[in-house]
Amino acid sequence: MFAPVYLDHNATTPLDERVFAVMEPFLRDRFGNASSRHEYGRHARAAIDTARAQVADAVGAHPSEVIFTSGGSEANNLFVKGAAGSQRGGVVAIGASEHPCVREPARQLVGQGWRMLELPVMATGHLNTTASATLIAQHRPRLVSAMLANNETGALSNVMALVEPVRQAGGWLHTDAVQALGKIALDFRTLGVQAMTVSSHKIGGPIGAGALVVAKRVDMAAQIAGGGHERGLRSGTENVAAIAGFGRACELAVQELDARAAQMRVARDRLEERLLGLGARPFGGVEPRLPNTSYFGFDNIDGETLVAKMDRAGFAIASGAACSSANPEPSRTLLAMGVEPDVARTAVRVSMGPRTTSEDVDRFAETIGAMLIELKRMAAVAV
Repeated sequence: MFAPVYLDHNATTPLDERVFAVMEPFLRDRFGNASSRHEYGRHARAAIDTARAQVADAVGAHPSEVIFTSGGSEANNLFVKGAAGSQRGGVVAIGASEHPCVREPARQLVGQGWRMLELPVMATGHLNTTASATLIAQHRPRLVSAMLANNETGALSNVMALVEPVRQAGGWLHTDAVQALGKIALDFRTLGVQAMTVSSHKIGGPIGAGALVVAKRVDMAAQIAGGGHERGLRSGTENVAAIAGFGRACELAVQELDARAAQMRVARDRLEERLLGLGARPFGGVEPRLPNTSYFGFDNIDGETLVAKMDRAGFAIASGAACSSANPEPSRTLLAMGVEPDVARTAVRVSMGPRTTSEDVDRFAETIGAMLIELKRMAAVAV
């Protein structure tokens, strides 16, 4: 039986019924290949064109700049490897708290004529843009990737502050905006970046669809070769149902942005007030930040243990462990913020959704309060 209270929306979100209604025909009778010339194919192509316009509208881009992928990880890899593949080496700079799907492809470039530079973050979880600008001026990276909204802390970094330093260095600037979409207003033009990653399943859309929004002037090498789909940058028969769902989810996210953000912020603030009363140690939690994310820990209480116990009690939350089931190390983000490893291992993340209620928050706080008493009692007995 699944936990009845879902508080892990930064990991994924439930599929919106209105999104599924758009997808369903393409899972049943409208099963055409969008490259086919007959009516089935034309219906599929029209759905993709509609979705491309919806995604572009959601982020303030032109539809021709939207390259559909299987999700945020592929889009991030496409930028890092694709933009690097059109060059002969240089420096690739990434934020110290970037998601592994940015860090790993950047690391893979090392030894191929590239050097990797980490841009520092502050104790609040925000990118240190002043120090980053200095490093960019010194090392002149060809590629820079700086996360707009951190998936763990919810910190919103001022990516716009890097636009001019990167331009002067002659590089391209990319931002991972996966967590930002649907929670804050996005505008590709205003941000001034050359590439942006977004994903469907963080906003009530299906898993299996994402996009790299990239300016046409950015020279990129395809990472999947074949039929020349998606401007030749991402070959493969399109997942029409998922793409159509992604487009509808973007449309709804724009229409309901203010209401969703307000609802999540109320729930978040209510939760944090209760948690501080229980002695929680916040990680980050400094504005500007996402309206839905709380990241905290309790002294001497292992985060993974607490997540497991809360799961059994009916609450789905996340720990601050590295984003890999095979990696037991503490969060790289917290370590980059200067948090000691033993303290980082206490981290727990709660991320609200538009339907998270005050009752959900109160039940969670009451349950975790009782859980803490029990864990401390058990620790005292063990001693």
